[in-house]
Amino acid sequence: MKRQKDEKKFVEALKKGDKVITRSGLHGKVVELNDKDASCVIETMAGRLKFDRSAISMEMSKKLNPVEKK
Repeated sequence: MKRQKDEKKFVEALKKGDKVITRSGLHGKVVELNDKDASCVIETMAGRLKFDRSAISMEMSKKLNPVEKK
């Protein structure tokens, strides 16, 4: 249950400019977020692709965006 809560917080905290990796291994940068259908557009070297936010891997993406410690 803790992992599910963490995943939900991660998906809600996504913002433009974040570097992400999808569960299938696609690397890209978030360029657009749509709250209406919980999707996001990711820019890759091949172009822009639309994904459901749940397709983004929290574990792999966190390695690309180190969290600042206060």
